[in-house]
Order: sequence, then structure tokens, then C-alpha cells
Amino acid sequence: MYRSLIVGSVLSLTTLAPAMAETTLRYAEATPNRGARAAALQYFADQLKDQSGGDMQLDIHWGGALLKYSAILGGVSSGTADMGTVLSAYEPQKMRALSVGDIPVPQSDAWVGMRAMYELMTTNEQLQQQFDKNDVVYITNYTTSEMQFECAGDVRIEKIEDFAGKKIRASAIYAKILDEVGANMVNFVYSEVYQALDTGLVDCSGGYLYAMRAFKTPEVTTSVALMNWGQIAGFAMVMNKWTWDELSAEQQKLMRKVGSEMVDFYAQKLISDNQDVTEKLPTGELGNKVEVIKWSEANRAKLFAQSDKYIDAWIGDMNKAGLDGKAVWDEYQALLHKYQAELDEKDYPWNRS
Repeated sequence: MYRSLIVGSVLSLTTLAPAMAETTLRYAEATPNRGARAAALQYFADQLKDQSGGDMQLDIHWGGALLKYSAILGGVSSGTADMGTVLSAYEPQKMRALSVGDIPVPQSDAWVGMRAMYELMTTNEQLQQQFDKNDVVYITNYTTSEMQFECAGDVRIEKIEDFAGKKIRASAIYAKILDEVGANMVNFVYSEVYQALDTGLVDCSGGYLYAMRAFKTPEVTTSVALMNWGQIAGFAMVMNKWTWDELSAEQQKLMRKVGSEMVDFYAQKLISDNQDVTEKLPTGELGNKVEVIKWSEANRAKLFAQSDKYIDAWIGDMNKAGLDGKAVWDEYQALLHKYQAELDEKDYPWNRS
């Protein structure tokens, strides 16, 4: 009861007046208010306010003003913020449930990935209990979109063997796999990619099409390997569990509805932005005339074969934590295939009549 009262105080004081049942939720966001994901978060906030008739609002603290990425899970758990954006990479043990979305899989489409993650996280009781243990509730999903590699000089990456001997920047499982196939891994933050490519510190860097435009890297690159190598989808919006419990059933239902709608909004924007960059890279409009090298399905298959031992390791880690890792993985795979089949048959929701 005491905990509930404390968390209740985080909500807007207007909740004390039944006649004005407005709830304002403090949201911790580590990145600035720009780009596709910021637009998606703002869409979520706007839709929540509009569809609740003004009863539910977000007070978004952008750019890490309230909490940095590394502190968001703890801050939301404790009630410093009511909601926030979390990445499993920052909390690999506490957010092991979410980390399933970070394993490279062939179904790398942003809409497919987020839809599969959203359904898995909102229906699988094992995973929901993992969030509960950290005093948070999953609301909806984000993604980075597909991993590509941009290269400078005369370097062209057409197949996995081409990474051998090259100086490469990548992170997480991607870095481990490339190290195993003979790449020389170099580690630095993404904001330093432009300079690293320009000076020859690296030959190639893993990244995302929309980020290439944002960070102006086509000014210093000559080719992009369009590999569509998985995506980072262990990337979610969460809410303090006690704050969630304070919401009415109707408010909880609305949160879920708007969260689902945000997936489609964000996917549409990401996919559109990425397609635009792909088309403009060879023209020189973004900097150099950058060659776009589309990988064959056979070469992509070799790439994803490298993921197998990391899948086994993830399942083992889940089993050690008391969950049925194989069952969760199989369900995730089934959902990926379900939404990929829907995409293949019906196209994206926003393109349907």
C-alpha cells in the first residue's frame, strides 16, 4: 500500500480530483527529439492524449535530461519516471526476455520484427513475469531496422568472406560473428563513425540507412553492403508496474491499443526513410555517389548460419534463469514467420485498401 501511494504521487496531482481525472506520466527518453523514433514517441503521446480525451498525457524528458539509457530501467522501476525507453543491451540479465529481439534472424523487416516482438511480449506469460520481477510492464516495441555496412576506399563487401582482414566497427553479436570470420574489430561510439571512415581508422562500419543520412557518412563512403542483417529489436517502451496497476482497465487497454498503433506508424516511417536513402545513395545527392551492393539470398543464408551458436547460448541462458528458452524461441520464430507471411501476402497495413 505504501509503495502504491509513493508511485501514485508521481502521477499528476490532478488525479486527486475525481472531476479532473487527468493523468500525466513522466517519460524518460535518452535521445534528442529528432528522427523517426522521436516522431514515433511523439505520435504515441499525441494519440494517447487524443484518444483519452485529454485524460492521459506524457511529459517527455528528451535527450537524457531525466535519465540516461543506462539508468532508465532502474529509474522506471523505482518510480523516478513512470515510463521510459529501454535497450536490453544495457541490462542483459534483467532484460533477458527482451534480448531475444537482438539475435540476427533472416526476417529483418522492421514491421515484421516489431509486430512479432509486440505479440510475444504481450502474450507470453513467462516473459511478462520477467518484466514483473523488474517492476516494469512492457508497453510497445521499437527497432533499429536492418543492419547494413558502409565502407570507404576501394572496399566492397559482397559476402561474409570479404570481411576477413578488414578493419570493422560493429557491436553486440554482430561484432562477435565478424571477429570469428577474421575481421579486425575496432570499437568506438557511433558519433565517431564519420571521422573513422574518413581517416581510415576503419574500412567499414555497421549501421542503418537512415543514420547514414543523419550522420552524413555518404560524404566519406564509397559503397554500402545491403545485407539486411537482422535488427536490434530488444528495444522497448516500459512502464513502472505500480503506475500501471494504478491505471483503470480502460486506461490499460488504451495504452496497449496506442502501443500497437505506434508500431505501424514507426515501421512506415522507418521503411520509407530507409528506401529513400537507398535510392539516393548512388545519385550523389547525399554526398559521394555510393554503390549499393545487394546481397544474394545465398550469401545472406551463410551470414545467418553464424547465428546458430548464439541462439543456443540465449536458450541456455533463459533455461538457467528458470524459463523454457526453447519454447520462447520457437514461439518467436513462429511469430516472425507469421508476420513475414502476412507481409508477403497482403503488403504493409498502410498500403492495403
